[in-house]
Amino acid sequence: MLRAALAATVAVPAALAGAPALARTLTAGTGTPPLTPPCDDGDDPTPPQTEGPYFKPNSPRRTSLLETGLPGTRLTVSGYVFGLACRPIAGALLDFWQADAGGAYDNTGFRLRGHQFTGADGAFTLTTIVPGLYPGRTRHIHVKVQAPNRPVLTTQLYFPNEPRNNTDTIFDPRLLMTVRDAGGAKEAAFDFVLAVPQEPGPGPTPPPGGTWAVGTAYRAGDRVTYGGRGYLCLQAHTAQPGWEPPSAPALWRAA
Repeated sequence: MLRAALAATVAVPAALAGAPALARTLTAGTGTPPLTPPCDDGDDPTPPQTEGPYFKPNSPRRTSLLETGLPGTRLTVSGYVFGLACRPIAGALLDFWQADAGGAYDNTGFRLRGHQFTGADGAFTLTTIVPGLYPGRTRHIHVKVQAPNRPVLTTQLYFPNEPRNNTDTIFDPRLLMTVRDAGGAKEAAFDFVLAVPQEPGPGPTPPPGGTWAVGTAYRAGDRVTYGGRGYLCLQAHTAQPGWEPPSAPALWRAA
């Protein structure tokens, strides 16, 4: 679903100020940023990858893996979990684990391990550090993703422009995150598509008292109303649940 972002080898996308670091708002350059391609019906599911030798069950439930005294560059990973019809999946489990800044896994405790669930809009956010390197592998984060009552997807997420991407035999460019610098930290984005059958989403349906509608392709300069107030579109996009004008300052400005 993120064909452009996953196939690209350039890093350093940029988001509009105040926007969440999500796959559809991270872009390259500093001008008016075009959005990455939206999820479309028929997109391929996120590819699986090996679990590796370091997975541990029963990780703590948490959205931040940071701990006092933990060295490393802070990293925030955000995105959505979708089904095959590109509708968000609420309550999907995401279980993350990774190496520390020195390339070591904690095999006795649960440092840099944790699980969480997507919200009603299918969104997730993980706060962690950039993982270190160890022999034979490029930089990566492990994850298991499971929709309620569905099979588990086990895969790995990768960083663009890593020299070892060219020599790691497991590396898959379809699993590249978009990554940008953020004042000494880093922000990354990735959206998962699970092999979960879904009915096609509803067509554009204006909310009561407004013209904004999910599924509508808006262009910069378009005007809508929502909740009795007018808004001006700042950049082209296809409206998704959760991107209502008051909730998406990167996309809409009160007019």
